[in-house]
Amino acid sequence: MRQFIVLGHDAPTTPDFSLDDLAGAAGRLDALCRCVNSAFFLSHDFRSDVRCFLVLQDELTIRFEGSELRRLNPDERSTAALVRKALEAKGEAIGHMEAESTPGVFISKRDFETILSEASRNSTVVELHEEGTPVVDLEPPENPLFVLSDHGDFTDEEAELLANESDERVRLGPELLHGDHAMTVAHNYLDTRGYTEY
Repeated sequence: MRQFIVLGHDAPTTPDFSLDDLAGAAGRLDALCRCVNSAFFLSHDFRSDVRCFLVLQDELTIRFEGSELRRLNPDERSTAALVRKALEAKGEAIGHMEAESTPGVFISKRDFETILSEASRNSTVVELHEEGTPVVDLEPPENPLFVLSDHGDFTDEEAELLANESDERVRLGPELLHGDHAMTVAHNYLDTRGYTEY
């Protein structure tokens, strides 16, 4: 199982946002939607062994479960519609218990610390960082958990929490990448067993 946690610092926590302004009033929800799509989509195929968490303003978490997902299409707008549907169902989520809004999409009132703690069980926590060890020097883990931020940096509190929980701190290349691009590179690294098998 490959897992990704993506932090959305300005992302909406209510469903009253426009699907026509994902990069503006919706708090850069466009960037988060691109991450969801990069987590799951291949050309004419779909990764079912992936789980992706969107943590919204450290208040709510939307979980996308690849083995159960339906209605996810490779465009930002339809992914944002699934996010909006999840936010409409947040009243059904009780404490840390999830509510399923559409097949394979779940919402809960869990923060980053809780999600990181739960998702890291039986996983290798990988912090993607510009000052990390080159990924080519890391043996590809069997059950990696990658943690990324949105268009902004991790807060000091998030960075400290992640530093304490991380098993590895790596960089994917010499240049800084957008979150969704980083996820694609991470997938390719794992698909090729560290760029050794094609």
